[in-house]
Amino acid sequence: MDKLLAGKTAIVTGASSGMGYDTALTLARSGAAVVITARRLDRLEKLAAEIAAQGGKALAVAGDAGLPEDIDRLLERALSWDEGGGKYDIVVVNAGRGLAGGILDSDEAQWQELYRTNVLGAAHLMRRAGQYLAGRKGGDIVVVGSVVGRNISPFSGFYGSSKFAVGALAEGLRREVCGQGVRVSLVMPGIVVSGFQKVAGYDEKNFGGSIAQFGKLLEPQAIADGIHWLLTLPPHVNVSEIMIRPTGQSAP
Repeated sequence: MDKLLAGKTAIVTGASSGMGYDTALTLARSGAAVVITARRLDRLEKLAAEIAAQGGKALAVAGDAGLPEDIDRLLERALSWDEGGGKYDIVVVNAGRGLAGGILDSDEAQWQELYRTNVLGAAHLMRRAGQYLAGRKGGDIVVVGSVVGRNISPFSGFYGSSKFAVGALAEGLRREVCGQGVRVSLVMPGIVVSGFQKVAGYDEKNFGGSIAQFGKLLEPQAIADGIHWLLTLPPHVNVSEIMIRPTGQSAP
């Protein structure tokens, strides 16, 4: 891969698995120094070692993406990291969790926790990163939403509402900071095969059978490649929204 992101420092949240893991690897292979964060330090250290073995630079910072104090500490660590140049240019707001079921049958005991991570934590990171990058007159914020945030599904209605909200936050932020040269992009993945489904409570009965008709599903690398493409466009070009679906996914 060409080193199109050489000299850049990127922060990737939710980097311990799935789309975050592959995105961090992809950006590192493109020359970026990456600050990776998630709650599971052992997985972050594994990823950092993999990046280092490929000649890249990585800083692992464990933390909870739903806690403002952990987010602030993450940004402080990035700014004090000499190998990253004591700055950051890119923030990928990827951390999040799912929840099976609609408004009637999803587990209400999980609602607040889901919004704490998917919406409030994401908003805090977007606010802090937006303030910093606007002050530097440039940079990128990539927010990972979902197709079910745009096309609400009755099978994941509450989760979809959180991604609807984060999409609105991304567009609001874009309008606030575009005049300072900061690009904000919303990436809306379709069905991606990862550990996400199991954590969200999906299984063969409530998920597997309904998606069999769609054929080959996406791997996390497809989303990582889309994010890389967004970040390597000329600075005056901001693709503010993209949906990335399996070709056979007819809905949502």
